[in-house]
Amino acid sequence: MKKSSTPVTITQNSSRFLSMGKVLEWKQTETGISGISENGFFKLSVYEEGTIRIQASRHQDFDPNPYSVVSSPKKTQFTLREKSGKLHLETSKLNLQINLLNFSIQYFSNDGKLLNADDQLGIGWIGTEVSCFKQVQENEKFIGLGEKTGNLNRAGKAYTNWNTDYFAYGVGDDPLYMSIPFYLGIHENGTYGIFFDNTHQSVFNFGASNNRFIYFSAVDGDMDYYFIHEPSVSGIISKYTELTGRMKLPPKWALGYQQCRYSYYPDKEVLTLASTFRDKNIPADVIYLDIHHMESYKVFTFDGVKFPDAKGMIKALKSKGFKVVVILDPGIKTEKGYLPYDEAKKKDLFVKYPDGSEYQAQVWPGWCAFPDFTKEKTRSWWAEKMEFYIEAGVDGFWTDMNEPASWGQFTPNLIEFDFEGQTASHRKARNIYGMQMAKSTQEGSLLHKKDERPFVLTRSGFSGIQRFAAAWTGDNVSSDEHMLAGVRLVNSLGLSGVAFSGYDVGGFAGEASKGLFARWISIGAFAPFFRSHSMINTNDSEPWSFGEEVEEISKNYIQLRYKLLPTIYSKFYLSTLSGLPISASLAIDYPSDPKIFQTAYQNQYLFCDSFLIAPVESTKEIAKVYLPKGSWYYFYSDEIYDGEREIYLDTPLSYLPVLIKSGSIFTSQSTVFNSEEKHDGILQVHVYQGAEGSTFVHYEDDGRSHRHEKGIYFKREIKLDTDSLSLVFGEAEGQYKSDYDKLRIYFHGFSSEVVNLNGKSIKLKSENHAFLGRLTEFDPLPEHNHPYYEIQDLKYLEAEHSSEKIEITGLF
Repeated sequence: MKKSSTPVTITQNSSRFLSMGKVLEWKQTETGISGISENGFFKLSVYEEGTIRIQASRHQDFDPNPYSVVSSPKKTQFTLREKSGKLHLETSKLNLQINLLNFSIQYFSNDGKLLNADDQLGIGWIGTEVSCFKQVQENEKFIGLGEKTGNLNRAGKAYTNWNTDYFAYGVGDDPLYMSIPFYLGIHENGTYGIFFDNTHQSVFNFGASNNRFIYFSAVDGDMDYYFIHEPSVSGIISKYTELTGRMKLPPKWALGYQQCRYSYYPDKEVLTLASTFRDKNIPADVIYLDIHHMESYKVFTFDGVKFPDAKGMIKALKSKGFKVVVILDPGIKTEKGYLPYDEAKKKDLFVKYPDGSEYQAQVWPGWCAFPDFTKEKTRSWWAEKMEFYIEAGVDGFWTDMNEPASWGQFTPNLIEFDFEGQTASHRKARNIYGMQMAKSTQEGSLLHKKDERPFVLTRSGFSGIQRFAAAWTGDNVSSDEHMLAGVRLVNSLGLSGVAFSGYDVGGFAGEASKGLFARWISIGAFAPFFRSHSMINTNDSEPWSFGEEVEEISKNYIQLRYKLLPTIYSKFYLSTLSGLPISASLAIDYPSDPKIFQTAYQNQYLFCDSFLIAPVESTKEIAKVYLPKGSWYYFYSDEIYDGEREIYLDTPLSYLPVLIKSGSIFTSQSTVFNSEEKHDGILQVHVYQGAEGSTFVHYEDDGRSHRHEKGIYFKREIKLDTDSLSLVFGEAEGQYKSDYDKLRIYFHGFSSEVVNLNGKSIKLKSENHAFLGRLTEFDPLPEHNHPYYEIQDLKYLEAEHSSEKIEITGLF
């Protein structure tokens, strides 16, 4: 321990910048160090070898956020020594050097490379505002921050975290609905992540309006951040989600196509919608009921005129294979005799002014009070009230307007929230309000449907929201620019721990053109969350609303989504273990490739590890696509291209640019029209020849219950080994019998005619294989014919799908 003979005096708040100042005393603790500087208190905690928590405050008692971090420090070996005015804290992955003159920190990898360093200003305050200033490494790129518009590389820009209801936002506007104060820095010395765990309004400035530093700051609260270093971007994301939690496996139906409108009513329109999907053989799993399902927009009600027999309507939808999701808004109409209002008022569950009076604001029902979801009693009450919907047969819940939003969009900062018994103002509670509403809604679903997995969709959230809900990117606009911006938003959410997210296909505000809807639905088929949604007083926006050609294109891609459900579901399972995204920015696997950060290519991403998706505007007939390292197969024809170069591809509306990474494996099945419909019992396994092999984890369970958590699942690894020229299906794990009785293994790019199956010689069969159906030629003129791709003479092998090990050799 080092002590100062000088008494500690914490200087009063000032309008000038006040740094931490010189370290006066420090001591080693079980998990790191703590101490006092001239102007503050600090604590460093070693969470594990590559994760360090840094806390600094003007107050002796730190004020942590109780909502985001769910893990505790692991028992980790570290060394501590003082040398030349610096304190050295070392683990097997990191070497921190803390300058005792100004409490600035440098972070080095275990091989001595500088990863990140504080500017000499370090941590400090201007009044209550707390900031941490960082040096910029040469050619450093910054990615992440969740739901943020703009470029993949955020260098040169600044962003604000303040959950905001923003109808028809621009493609460069900020802030939006959700705040995730986590980013990654990438440069030639390595990669690191920083999670700033402060729920107040915060700013991340990556070099806007200055050429000296980057910084992150909050209007109040502690400087409380986690520094994460791992050898890879994926490793950092996994460690971040280990801190803030990972999603639970959703019900399989939530991965299917979902149809929404503001609003479908009355009940006859909803039933006609469902029948039309089935009559046209367009797969779909979910129909949404927006705010018009309610009586005068009051939550926990059904409109008795528009929906006189809601329970009967939902039963009829279920008979057609549909699930029903209803919207939930937090505003409770202040109407005496309205049971939810009377109950919550009596139980003292609403947000209040400092003098104890009830805070009210106008939303859809008129003047409303707002449940205080930072109070456990409120969350329990809300969960109990959800019995109303679940008794009617509702399957999922859509929490909207939960920033919280109100007319005027200017909530007074002095209103107060319980904040788990630590009364806090709106400044501190706003950013986590939507997350706690989502948590309460998830708990309500689990309370009343104990044997079924919940599905909650949220508009607002904070770090850790992935534990409670899927996310969508709010009230977007029907335009090509918004379509591509939505792709970047989803990819950025994936970089930030939210693996289950999507956008409103077709755009919410405005009206999509025929071409735009066709292109958007093809891209949406390769998004984690796949929902079309449109606004009141606009043209219909269902797959058949744009004419026969667009209907067939939409049908093709929605059917493809259902064919790929075995792959998608398996990837969701892996994501619950790793926290890694379903739609993955190329910055995860190729962070040192400067091309992937260029404006022309930053929208490209990997879907379920194998599919390279190159989103392109609906107006473009030719696209320039960048292929990263390796070789790549054009999905529809198996034409192969070398990587690390740009290629040109034709992009008719019927063919979105999709390529498959060589050496990949993915699975598919026969066409079904909802996720619970019986397929033909054949698991199709697509194997692509390449210089490097891969391992695919195939996963199954019943798709709806929690039985998988007790070992009732079917899981096996399928490994392509290019050294031994073999494909091995590992012995299956778990107590669930596979839904597939047979295997059909397709060999893409291999020239083998005969292979050995468990030592027995088998001659391969062949077929012409198409992933998309042929479009009808509505116009008889040949120059208007649609392109059509088949993979010619594709070799395949059929076998029984047993649980035992299966080995195929002789591949070349």
